[in-house]
Amino acid sequence: MQPRELLAALADGAPLSGADLARQLGLTRAAVWKQVEQLRQQGLPIEAQRGAGYRLPWPVQLLDAERIAEGCTPSPAALEVHWSLDSTSSECQRRASTLPDASIMLAETQHAGRGRRGRSWLSPPGLNMYLSCLKRFERGFAALSGLSLAVGVALVRALTALGYDDVGLKWPNDVLVRSRGAKLAGILVELSGEYQGPSTAVIGVGLNLRLPDALRLQAGQAVADLAELDVELPDRNRVVAEVIGQLLRALQTFDTQGFEAFVEEYAARDLLRERHLRLSDARGQYEAFGDGVDARGALRVLREGQSVLVDSADVTVRAS
Repeated sequence: MQPRELLAALADGAPLSGADLARQLGLTRAAVWKQVEQLRQQGLPIEAQRGAGYRLPWPVQLLDAERIAEGCTPSPAALEVHWSLDSTSSECQRRASTLPDASIMLAETQHAGRGRRGRSWLSPPGLNMYLSCLKRFERGFAALSGLSLAVGVALVRALTALGYDDVGLKWPNDVLVRSRGAKLAGILVELSGEYQGPSTAVIGVGLNLRLPDALRLQAGQAVADLAELDVELPDRNRVVAEVIGQLLRALQTFDTQGFEAFVEEYAARDLLRERHLRLSDARGQYEAFGDGVDARGALRVLREGQSVLVDSADVTVRAS
């Protein structure tokens, strides 16, 4: 039995004793305890109350592929929901030759989720959104400049539609809570194919709906989740469906118009514009002022009175 069945039994937040769980799941109490410990090790804070049993501190909604697909406009060509993957992006890459264009891969948890520059993405089961989209383009890598920024705009559109307006974009691939400067979502775009085209993008998106305290301490940076914002947390399937719909619409636009179609919308949410920045790349560290992004999605900065474009994937940018 996968831990998914145990999580489903606890999903409403009501306490259940080990004996009740054992009967419901057809397991021994020792097996239930092992499953509880496995979920805890993955970051799910299951509480044990003396005399009451096991419970979650809040209800969770497990992903439902049918409900998600019904809520998406447009619909993805294929949509899969897995309990556990190394990462949704890795699964898309392994199956890139057989998955249809605009396929969506979701997982309840990842054991090797990754972010930009090799960082790991914390992926507790049943709480957040771990999503990847496989998208094919006739054009080559150079024409896909700005893709991660366009995906960021799509995420902001989805969050705004769900009632969250206190969000902004940090070049090149983060969505932050604007008032706190804390990371809410991350984007990782990985390209394959021919330099002149055709090419394939695997677009990974992680969005924090609810982060346990222990994982916040592991994050190594300021992080936020939707649950702490001043909006009632929507059903998780609704959030995922809205993100997918906005993402697919944005990719259709990007395919025909490139990043230029997103420049103004990105500028309205740009959290680095007119900010003092500290940048670090292979050449060392330097300071500059944010001056927006250009039509290709490169970061424009003012350094010692000169306008400089930054478009390397290996640059780190911090606002102060």
